Amino acid sequence: MAAYYIKANRIFSPWRQWAWAIVFLIALGGLYEPRLGLLVLFIIAGLSITSLFKGRYWCGNFCTHGSFYDLILIKFSKNDKIPQFLKSDAVMIVFFAIFSYKIGSRMFYIFTSQFDAMTILSKIGTVFVSAYWMVLLVSVPIGLIYTSRAWCYFCPMGTFQRILYKLGRISGINKKTDVKISVEDKLLCRSCAKCSRVCPMQLQPYLEFDGNNQFSSDKCIKCKTCIKNCPVNILSLRTLR
Repeated sequence: MAAYYIKANRIFSPWRQWAWAIVFLIALGGLYEPRLGLLVLFIIAGLSITSLFKGRYWCGNFCTHGSFYDLILIKFSKNDKIPQFLKSDAVMIVFFAIFSYKIGSRMFYIFTSQFDAMTILSKIGTVFVSAYWMVLLVSVPIGLIYTSRAWCYFCPMGTFQRILYKLGRISGINKKTDVKISVEDKLLCRSCAKCSRVCPMQLQPYLEFDGNNQFSSDKCIKCKTCIKNCPVNILSLRTLR
């Protein structure tokens, strides 16, 4: 029996082709030069800004871990259905709380202890290097057992982006910038479920297009995989019409 989910190409830019190397530069290189972990600050800044205006767009287009999952880990993954419990709000909240506490408490210790200008950067970098290792140690096993993007359902940074995205919606600042998977006309959709079968997040756009012919789930990472694989070419990524 053929598997429901398909290992389709998810890489559509030169950046996504090589961004995975940054994961290992920080995780492995950071063991010898902790200040490499400071690169994560720029990543956090980038995803924070984009999430306010475009939701989880960063995850599907710029995320270094996402590049690793979609280009390398997928080749070894079983690509099975993500268990419902991993998609639950409870798991998401627990991981977000643990991650926030670990980072926050270590930062608090650094800034309340005696330090000099030469060592504080290394100490901060070490915190983020450790965080990168934590992500790899959790995401790789579940990515092999289920699907390469299983981690993304409860990734603390993904949760953070969803929170900022909601703030952007409430404030209205992303009204003209937010892009969503859009269908030319729902009547043209064949309900073949190809968009769902190739979706890294295992979402179901073809069942959830709204009155504006758009898929509005805040879990969508807007990676364009469904667009590239639509057999009738009726999907696109666009702002509200």
